[in-house]
Amino acid sequence: MIDWDVAVNTGTRLVRPGPQIGLAEAREAVAHLRELSVTAQGHVREFTGMNSLEPAGPAVIVDRPGWIRANVDGFRVVLEPIVDRLAAGRLNGSAAGTITTAVGSRVTGMQLGAVLSYLAGRVLGQYELFLPPDPDGTAPAGRLTLVAPNIVHAERELDVDPRDFRLWVCLHEETHRTQFTSTPWLRDYVQEQMQEFLLASDMDAAAFLDRLRAAGEAVAEVMRGGEGNLIDAFQSEGQGEILDRITAVMTLAEGHGDYVMDAVGPEVVPSVAEIRRRFQRRREGANRIDKIIRQLLGLDLKMKQYEEGAAFVREVVARIGMDDFNRVWESRETLPTMEEIRNPDAWVNRVVRPMPLPGSNGQMLGRPDIQGGAPEE
Repeated sequence: MIDWDVAVNTGTRLVRPGPQIGLAEAREAVAHLRELSVTAQGHVREFTGMNSLEPAGPAVIVDRPGWIRANVDGFRVVLEPIVDRLAAGRLNGSAAGTITTAVGSRVTGMQLGAVLSYLAGRVLGQYELFLPPDPDGTAPAGRLTLVAPNIVHAERELDVDPRDFRLWVCLHEETHRTQFTSTPWLRDYVQEQMQEFLLASDMDAAAFLDRLRAAGEAVAEVMRGGEGNLIDAFQSEGQGEILDRITAVMTLAEGHGDYVMDAVGPEVVPSVAEIRRRFQRRREGANRIDKIIRQLLGLDLKMKQYEEGAAFVREVVARIGMDDFNRVWESRETLPTMEEIRNPDAWVNRVVRPMPLPGSNGQMLGRPDIQGGAPEE
């Protein structure tokens, strides 16, 4: 289905080199980022009240080709079990199997590599959820990764204090590590939703051709200044509900990361307000070609996730405090839906302050320790 070696080779061949930087300065940046990633752990833990259940060392620092290789490894962990299931089931002898063979694993590998080469020049860091198993077959915990050349390039372009900017980035990424290492079920939930989404694809010949036409229409729409993207174009009707759940949890995670990096920032990152202002202006100032690519790949939707998720976290924490907000991480049932992210009161009323049932004499059903304990509006 995907030639992973071709994906790596294509991505590393196409990716642009990072900023010009001397060896001594590069080593200093790597050491500084590792140090600040550890510093960020304490700030995030103290601010959020969330405690990692796994040991957390310093971040892994990579260059752009290293980021591409790491992400191809992550895709393999998620996709190869799906490929095996499809090959043993509905793809055997089906029209979908014929089409996939015709397109070719090398072509799909080249496509994946090309997309990763574009992203590799823009990503500052990430928490890698899915890693190849250890030699003994154990699935390892995730890994916090920072892309040093991109961070150096961004801080130079923004003309901001390097120490402040690097810690600001570390706060966001460390928040992601804390989310998943303090909430053991969350990683499995995300992987389950992603695999369910892929398995829900009904790739028969007619559906495949319809989606190719939809993709062409999406490209044309974006070129005209419209709102299309390739994610919607290739999504089947049965995948919509699953994608809503994936979008909701990622919107929460990204928004929580943005909220924490800015809320912690004023005390430990003195220039955080200026960094945020310049960073936002940089996001909005891309050239037309870059904007078209970003929209087609769904990156603009990701920016919207940051905004909607941060607004949800900000409003909920302001109303009920951080401790009760953290109920969001208790189970998959306490995660907000997209509707609740856009209407935080609905999540608070469902999870934290359940409405009394008729005939219950007005008593709240739920945790007794939250009755009357939340701040007044």
